[in-house]
Amino acid sequence: MEKAKTKKLRIAFESDIDYSTTKDEQTGKNNQKEDKPESKGLIWEFIAIASVPLVLVLGNSMLVPILPDMQERLGISQFQSSLVITLFSVTAGLVIPIAGYLSDRFSRKAIMIPSLTIYGGAGILAGLGAVWNSYTVIIAARAIQGMGAAGTAPIAMALAGDLYKEGTESKALGLTEASNGTGKVVSPILGSLLALIVWYAAFFAFPVFCLLSLLAVMFLLKEPKKEQAPPKLGEYLRNIGAILKQKGRWLITSFFAGSMALFVLFGVLFYLSDILEVAPYHIDGVMKGLVLAIPLLGMVVTSYTTGSLIKKNGTLMRWLINIGLVLMTVSLGFCIWFYNKSIYVFIGLLTLSSIGTGLLLPCLNTMITGSVQREQRGMITSLYSSLRFLGVAFGPPLFGWMMDKSHQTVFITVTSMSLLTLILAFFFIKPQGKIGG
Repeated sequence: MEKAKTKKLRIAFESDIDYSTTKDEQTGKNNQKEDKPESKGLIWEFIAIASVPLVLVLGNSMLVPILPDMQERLGISQFQSSLVITLFSVTAGLVIPIAGYLSDRFSRKAIMIPSLTIYGGAGILAGLGAVWNSYTVIIAARAIQGMGAAGTAPIAMALAGDLYKEGTESKALGLTEASNGTGKVVSPILGSLLALIVWYAAFFAFPVFCLLSLLAVMFLLKEPKKEQAPPKLGEYLRNIGAILKQKGRWLITSFFAGSMALFVLFGVLFYLSDILEVAPYHIDGVMKGLVLAIPLLGMVVTSYTTGSLIKKNGTLMRWLINIGLVLMTVSLGFCIWFYNKSIYVFIGLLTLSSIGTGLLLPCLNTMITGSVQREQRGMITSLYSSLRFLGVAFGPPLFGWMMDKSHQTVFITVTSMSLLTLILAFFFIKPQGKIGG
């Protein structure tokens, strides 16, 4: 067998780095699909991959509009209701690296299929807990859901990297981020509509979507076969350590940037869900869901457009990452003074911040998946997703705590975080040329 050649990847952060190419990258056609006009089969594959982050978000974001109702019906505090989101995300964040390793060790679908099953089944249990007015059952079920969620969207991201290359890969990854955002747009509206039936209806509706995604993954996705036997755990961990040592500065900065973006996004959703129902807005029900969806819609459109345009252009990614973080910093900074002046101005500023997030996330996804070999891709994308989940987890409770201090405290904090991330990204994330060889 021909020895793997070593070539220089045209992606620079401080200096050019040599990466060893995988057999997939040498042969090109064996395990990854070429850039070509999208056939009907490719479109169905895209739909199947995109369905996974969609149901992941539906299982979390649909509950945001009903948290105030949950507090009232179960007699719990604002902090306790936020744990419904937080505990799910913390559990997922802790289990994701394990799921990532298992997906590298065995196969992506071998982890995704049982994970989706657990995710949907625990959703039914959470619904029963709501019927029984048992906060304990709901919380326990949400923790189990988090374990199931660990093997869904993060593994789907790695699978997209396995299946496609060049611009098709970045488009698929942009689509997963857009699907994630679409779920966030639809979720508040859908959750509000379902609450018109009964406040806990969202718990039971979610497993239906989960089942559809499960069927799509099972029957529409054909995972490429592994060309090599997977390394043993010790060797695998050494390889991961070597990657982090070699590329740690930009990888860790990218992980932090993705986590910060999701922290702000979910924190703002929690913040809006709470303040829109009281004076001076008095916006409730479906109308509140529509208002919550506006900033998220900006992120969805931007994410999909960004994923379609960036292909593997590292220089363009660097520009978009910095522009996105500038937009977030400036718009959130203006919210310090304009959060209570006009609902139109306030929502407009939050939408600008979400557009910045839509520029940022697809670029990070493409860089992270494209910079490591297939054999370690599951773990690296899982570490990234784990930190994103922790950002989601701590958004609602920390925003709730800051809201008790003052509204200005909320926006001073997130503006400072965005500015810090911009500085780190400017100095440490410097892709150039073509990402991924």
